[in-house]
This record gives sequence, C-alpha cells and structure tokens, in this order.
Amino acid sequence: MAYLLLLGAVASEVVAALATRFSAGFTKLVPSAVAITGVVGAYYLLSLALKQGMDMGVAYGIWAALGVTAVALVGAAFLGDTLTWAQMIGIVLVIGGVLSLELGGQH
Repeated sequence: MAYLLLLGAVASEVVAALATRFSAGFTKLVPSAVAITGVVGAYYLLSLALKQGMDMGVAYGIWAALGVTAVALVGAAFLGDTLTWAQMIGIVLVIGGVLSLELGGQH
C-alpha cells in the first residue's frame, strides 16, 4: 500500500510540474491552482507512505527519480523539450541510484 501511495505522490507531483509550466509565472489561475493543489497532494500522499513505514531516503529517492523521469519524458514527447543523450544517461543513473537505495536496504 505504501508504494501505491508513493506512486500517487509521484503522479501528483508530475501534474503539478506540468501545470507550473502553463501557469505563466503563476499569473494564470487554473494552471496555478492545479500546480499548488498537485504539490500539496504530493506531499500529503508522501506523508501517508512514510506513515506506513517506508524509509524516508527510499521514498524520496523513488519520488524524485520517477518524477524527474516522467517530467522529462512528457516534456520531450509532448511539449517540444529536447532530451539529449547525456540527459538520458543522467536519468538512467538517477534510476540506478534509487534502485541501489532500495535493493541495498533489503535484508
């Protein structure tokens, strides 16, 4: 259940990041409200995952890695952002680091 809450937190954070892009510096009401609600929702869901006993380092690492990966891929696929080979390698390294945190903590 903690991992489902964490995935919800990631999704909420990704929506917030994308809404921020469309908020025009928080001058557009709807995208600004979506961004703020998304961030609050993300932290709330993260707190619930932590409450269920998930380690902070692992939870935050997964959240950050999946979030940055999703935002980068959505930006490249739908928003015209560029994604260079160096950036793709960086994403792979971030995911590898999170996997190391998760697998290294298992007994």
